[in-house]
Amino acid sequence: MAIEKKMEHAFNEQINKEYFSEYLYLDMKTRFALMNLPGFVNWFDIQVQEERAHAEGMYNYVLERGGNVELFAIDKPEIKGSTPLEIFKHVLEHEQYVTSRINAVYDVAEELKDRAAMLFLNWYVKEQVEEEASVGDVLAKLELIGDDKQGLLALDKELAARVFNPPIIK
Repeated sequence: MAIEKKMEHAFNEQINKEYFSEYLYLDMKTRFALMNLPGFVNWFDIQVQEERAHAEGMYNYVLERGGNVELFAIDKPEIKGSTPLEIFKHVLEHEQYVTSRINAVYDVAEELKDRAAMLFLNWYVKEQVEEEASVGDVLAKLELIGDDKQGLLALDKELAARVFNPPIIK
């Protein structure tokens, strides 16, 4: 059965949000490159790859369901703050927004009783719990570090060890 137009539209809007997230994190990655913090650069590089994978997962799902993917314009990102702590507060706020948007797509699936979409979206719901926890962990460490440059460099070294594991979205 082909995907309903309302569901298709909800996915297309979320695909745009996922690509916007990629764009936002790419901009944040640049900020950390300018601060000479390669571990933070690595952390954001992985976020960029994850957001692209999230968008492509939804993109492929819509096509698999016989739908049409419509790519909307991506807004220019505006980063709140200039310090690592301020930027990570923005990241958490953004991830909470993405969670609310995925929940909105899930709401459409529930309304339409589109069980296939609900099953598919379960992965994204779980992923957002992990995303918010991951950002919260870095944010808590940044708050603990405060103005301690040595602490910031230690965290930078820790973030350099993060690796991208392509998600299996089903």
